[in-house]
Amino acid sequence: MHDQPMLSADERGRYARHLILPEVGPAGQLRLKEASVLCVGSGGLGSPLLLYLAAAGVGRIGIVDGDVVELSNLQRQVIHSSSGVGGSKARSAAARIHDLNPHCQVEVHEHMLDVGNALDLIGAYDLVCDGTDNFPSRYLINDACVLLGKPLVYGSVQRFDGQVSVFNRTPTSPNYRDLLPEPPPPEAVPSCSEAGVMGVMPGLIGLLQATEAIKLITGIGECLDGRLLVVDALAMRFRELTLRVDPDRAKVESLIDYRQFCRPASSEMEAITVTELKALLDSAPDEIALVDVRNPAEAEVASIEGSHLVPLASLESGEAIDRVRALAEGRRLLVDSKLGGRSARAVELLAQQGIAATNVTGGIDAWSQQVDTAISRY
Repeated sequence: MHDQPMLSADERGRYARHLILPEVGPAGQLRLKEASVLCVGSGGLGSPLLLYLAAAGVGRIGIVDGDVVELSNLQRQVIHSSSGVGGSKARSAAARIHDLNPHCQVEVHEHMLDVGNALDLIGAYDLVCDGTDNFPSRYLINDACVLLGKPLVYGSVQRFDGQVSVFNRTPTSPNYRDLLPEPPPPEAVPSCSEAGVMGVMPGLIGLLQATEAIKLITGIGECLDGRLLVVDALAMRFRELTLRVDPDRAKVESLIDYRQFCRPASSEMEAITVTELKALLDSAPDEIALVDVRNPAEAEVASIEGSHLVPLASLESGEAIDRVRALAEGRRLLVDSKLGGRSARAVELLAQQGIAATNVTGGIDAWSQQVDTAISRY
């Protein structure tokens, strides 16, 4: 028999506003103290998640993040500070939590979640919160939680929109594969790095995730099990969609190669690296035409000298097809974007118009790291 945990005088003072809530009270606060939560990611979603879980009194919090703090993170990743730029995100978050609530035990996992470590890491916690921003990680976290029988609080953001749900609360609950049985093509859902995100959106969605996590731990209220909350911040509208288990959904029996799973089927596209692009620009600049399909505002921040700005939207509408056809006449056409996703979409669109083009993988973000570090990353 374990001794019944007690709240110290400091904890009773710290959590006084919880203790007077009949739905929480001392019993609920002790559940929070005994609980363990793993937060995968300490960025935009992870920042409010971690801060409010720690403030609420969750006894043990794990942080999985192998990334470093960058200046562009600070617009939305409020757990970090300017002094932490260049340092470990996980350690930066842990230090902030310790300063906020020293009663919270923080476990730092200073690496990315992968197939080799997911089951061991997730298995050590009661509940998982997904603060990631890419499909391979979301499917990996989901499948590991399904295999281990762990509830998962899901959130995602893009531009001015967000989603929240609770997956796998019971063996008969929906999971992420009931929302998205298959990953969408990369060009259909650009990352926040490509599409942008309103700084407050991860805060709003992360707070909703923290709310769901606290409800699950304390056993109060009605959680978003079987429901997807969709947020449109521009219209300030909240919609709710019903999620049901797909009876034909394939059973999760083991972890797989999630990057391969999320790779588009049509991966035979001709592509070059940024270092190969640099060599072409140096050796035969007149023999190539480099088209940049980012938005004008992005091009003002950073661009490759000699590139032609042709926003992807103008290709999708057909407006710029003739212009690109003229650029490609007698030259090899190369297409660039921020990370390579939009440029891949552009190459496909151009191929449909009979225009051969080559994708520059990694985009200007890779260029700024591997070729010209004077170009700003954003």
